[in-house]
Amino acid sequence: MNVHASNPTTLVLGGTGKTGRRVAQRLTGLDLPVRLGTRSGGVPFDWEDTATWEPALEGMTAAYISYYPDLAAPGAVEAIASFSELAVDRGVRRLVLLSGRGEVEAQACEKALTDSGADTTILRASWFAQNFSEGYLLDPILAGQVYLPAGDIPEPFVDVEDIADVALTALTQPGHTGEIYELTGPRAITFAEAVGTIATAAGRTIDYVQVPAEDFAEGLAAEQVPADVVELLMYLFTTVLDGRNAEPGDGVRRALGRAPRDFAGYASAAAATGIWNVG
Repeated sequence: MNVHASNPTTLVLGGTGKTGRRVAQRLTGLDLPVRLGTRSGGVPFDWEDTATWEPALEGMTAAYISYYPDLAAPGAVEAIASFSELAVDRGVRRLVLLSGRGEVEAQACEKALTDSGADTTILRASWFAQNFSEGYLLDPILAGQVYLPAGDIPEPFVDVEDIADVALTALTQPGHTGEIYELTGPRAITFAEAVGTIATAAGRTIDYVQVPAEDFAEGLAAEQVPADVVELLMYLFTTVLDGRNAEPGDGVRRALGRAPRDFAGYASAAAATGIWNVG
């Protein structure tokens, strides 16, 4: 890879998360200096504690921004605006934001970022394939029964390895300033089809059951999932998952010059690690 001559010193927020740790690993693999900003490990960073922001930014020239819990959450726009302004004030010129497809709130956060005057790149990602192996859907997969309020509307699940590859390119190479990349897989499938693909790859029987949204929310509450997380998931399943994002995007090809990874390939690779084995 022809790394940009500036050899950025990069702050990776959410550095232990699905995308952040992969971005950090790629930067480290290029012998580029990386600082992890997390609530546990690395340099302390907490979106709810602004006192942690400036120490994390000290000496940095670029940043990968992953907002927790989601850009659709209340207060996200204000936080992104304040952080990006502080970053520019402290000499950080390149900002790469992990955003979401089809979310008005996320687009407001994108505007707040670009208004900072930094060299920005926006990564609008679809649903993560890795949510089935590293996120909140892993336990249902292992239990053999996945209950979700998602029916026949398809989603072009994106492999987070692709997100990390695009982020690395945007952070280290010229030509990506001002770009908005729609990051998806090459085809859209339903949640039921995704679970079926995983069952085949894992060699197991895994049932998918569509449930009413109200029952889904009640089930989460009964499992003591925090109310704000329940509200966010309900928003994503009942509002964002309405077909607006069913068409695959071309961001991976535009940024990397190759096709995105397919969900079946993700499922095969994940199954080979044994993550979905039981017993």
